[in-house]
Amino acid sequence: MAGGNRLSQATPVRGLPEAIGRPGPNPFHRLNPLTKATLATVTAVAAVVLGGLAGPAILVAVAVIGPALVARVLGRLVRTALLLSLPIALSAFVVNLFFLPGAETVLLRIGPLTATAEGLAFALEILARILAISGAITLFYLTTRPGDLVVDLERRGISPRVAFVANASVQTVPAMVERAAQITAAQRARGLDTEGSIWRRSRGVLPIVGPVILGSIAEVEERTMALEARGFTRPGRRTLLWAPSDSAVQGVARWALVLALIALIVARVAGIWP
Repeated sequence: MAGGNRLSQATPVRGLPEAIGRPGPNPFHRLNPLTKATLATVTAVAAVVLGGLAGPAILVAVAVIGPALVARVLGRLVRTALLLSLPIALSAFVVNLFFLPGAETVLLRIGPLTATAEGLAFALEILARILAISGAITLFYLTTRPGDLVVDLERRGISPRVAFVANASVQTVPAMVERAAQITAAQRARGLDTEGSIWRRSRGVLPIVGPVILGSIAEVEERTMALEARGFTRPGRRTLLWAPSDSAVQGVARWALVLALIALIVARVAGIWP
């Protein structure tokens, strides 16, 4: 019995690094977080720098759909990316289709509104850029845990304060959404009517928003006290129990992506790239 107790107590300690840095289900998940962040950033910026429709479309196919297929998250990526980008994409598409300055080729008239061929072409270009940006960011979030990125940045010499701010910024929205869902369920259990007409829903907003804001403030205070108790503000570098794996090949790939993006920007500014 005593040996069994010692074994049960030792096992969590022996498995602690594996629990912290559990590898992903496939090779793309297991890439270094900085590599995936670099790919997402370069893809998003290149989608803006590239002109026309072909450039962003190729980026979506090569840098978003291809890695998503490897990571087996294509279905979730499409749903999440469309959900995030649909309002902006629709508004940009409608505005450019009907109100593009200088457009002359009329395709359709709807009352005082006139759809033009030039507006349609430019709207499709904007739509491709938005999809490339939202797809790249969504791919990063679906395949990377924020804590892994924070640990990797801190290992590379980034200040713990900067790493904590980055982690908190990434996790703020999901945490608030989860807290709002919990509070909504609790308020419904108490008899709050959050369905039906717009008036009923508007009356149910305040009992939900108030606890969400107060809960966020209380969580910030608790997290601050916990960090202070663990010596977060002490000087010097911290000793990390685990850090994401990296390789020389990934380092070369990151620099190649950054240099390619810089070359593309210089070519566009100089007029070399059409």
